[in-house]
Amino acid sequence: MFAEDAKAAIAAIERDGERVIAALDGADLEAPVPGCPGWSLEVLVTHLGQVQRFWAAAIRAGGAQPTERGEFSKPADLAGWYRASCTELVDALRETGFDRPCWTWWGEPATVGAVARHQVQEAAVHRWDAESASGPSAPLEPEVAADGVAEYLTIMLGREADNLPSAVELAATDTGGSWRAGPGEVGATIRGTASDLVLLLYRRLPANTADIDGDRALAGALLTATDNN
Repeated sequence: MFAEDAKAAIAAIERDGERVIAALDGADLEAPVPGCPGWSLEVLVTHLGQVQRFWAAAIRAGGAQPTERGEFSKPADLAGWYRASCTELVDALRETGFDRPCWTWWGEPATVGAVARHQVQEAAVHRWDAESASGPSAPLEPEVAADGVAEYLTIMLGREADNLPSAVELAATDTGGSWRAGPGEVGATIRGTASDLVLLLYRRLPANTADIDGDRALAGALLTATDNN
């Protein structure tokens, strides 16, 4: 839905952007981020802000690959700089039709809507990361997470699914959604909330916490198929 519904996509990015800023309030910027080994909270938020600025430039480039933005200077006010980064992205989304072409690293679909959909997930997962640096993280919103499973399988996994020996089913216990990855008959089923499924796919939760029926090695092959920072 987020590839077609500009209002919903922008609102989701803005909500998680505000929660990233809230996670910075009074936080230790050097605190480690459990789901991103070697990253501090400062590195995480800087990464997210740079990503959002990059995609704002890509959207405005009208289908051409954006050029490098030059050297990055560490911001004195990380929260203020990040807020400006998020605003830059949502302003570009507001100004551009979601059916317009946009360069993407994944190929097709190469539209502004596809970028918006992916940025909803980028903001949601990294918001979860930011909160985890200082305590428990709130789950991803069910609607965001449900779309996130499908988006992951299409964009992040893509043709890598063809390398699985048989299919894996992912079943959301809260939304009722289900998805399949891989060829042939289902050899394993991974069950959890839609949020937990997204976090498992992005390796934010360990595979051994998943509720798996069937071939656990097959399920593990899906959950470790890509590099997901």
